[in-house]
Amino acid sequence: MKNREHAISVIIPVYREGETINATIGAVRGRRGGQNLEIIVVDGDGQGETLAAIGDPAVRKIRSEKGRGRQLNRGARAATGDCLLFLHADTRLPFAALEGIAAALADETCIGGAFDLRIQSPRLGFRVIERMASLRSRLTRIPFGDQAIFIRAAGFQSLGGFREIPLMEDVEFMRRIKRKGGKIAILREPVLTSARRWEKEGLLFGTLRNWLLLILYLCGVAPERLARFYR
Repeated sequence: MKNREHAISVIIPVYREGETINATIGAVRGRRGGQNLEIIVVDGDGQGETLAAIGDPAVRKIRSEKGRGRQLNRGARAATGDCLLFLHADTRLPFAALEGIAAALADETCIGGAFDLRIQSPRLGFRVIERMASLRSRLTRIPFGDQAIFIRAAGFQSLGGFREIPLMEDVEFMRRIKRKGGKIAILREPVLTSARRWEKEGLLFGTLRNWLLLILYLCGVAPERLARFYR
C-alpha cells in the first residue's frame, strides 16, 4: 500500500453520538500518522445532530438513512483512500494502528483484516470476553465490526460492499471474503472499545444474547427476525 496522504480512509457510522464524536475523531488524529487521514462521518440521524457537533473542519460529513450497513457503504463510496477502515464511534485504535495495517497489506494476498479486542473496563468478566473474542476471530477469521475492520478499497468494491441488512452486516461481509478465498489478518495490538452496552444490559445477558444471535444467524435465521432482539 502506498505511503501517501489519504492512503487510509477512516469511516465512522454514527447515530446520536454528538457527545462522543469529537473525542473519537481526536483519538484518530492522535494516532501515529493520523493527522492527515481522511475521516468520513456518516450520520444515520435525519437531524444530523452528530454532524453538527463535529469541530474538526477537515472531517467529511455525510447524512444517510439509518442502518449501519447502509451508512458504511455511503462512506465507502465517498472515500478516496486505498484502504477503508471502518471504526465504531465508541472504539479507539491502538497507537500504531496505521502502521499495523500497512504491514498487513504489504502482503499482496491479504485483502484486509481487523484487530484483537479489548474492552474499557477493569472487571474480570470482560477479560474473559476479550479472550473469547480473540480466539473466535483467529479460528474463524470472521472478526466483528467493533474490532475495526479494514479492507483494500478495490477489494471492497469487487465484493459489492456490505449487505444493507439490520444486523450481522459485518459477519456476512467477512464470510463473503472467506468464500472468495481472501486472506484476513487479525492484528495482535487491540482496539479499545467501550463497555457501555454491556454495562447497560448486564455483562452476562449481553454476552449470551450476542452469541445466541450469532449462532441463529449462522443457522440461517434472517437478520430481520434477529434485529427485534437487539435494540
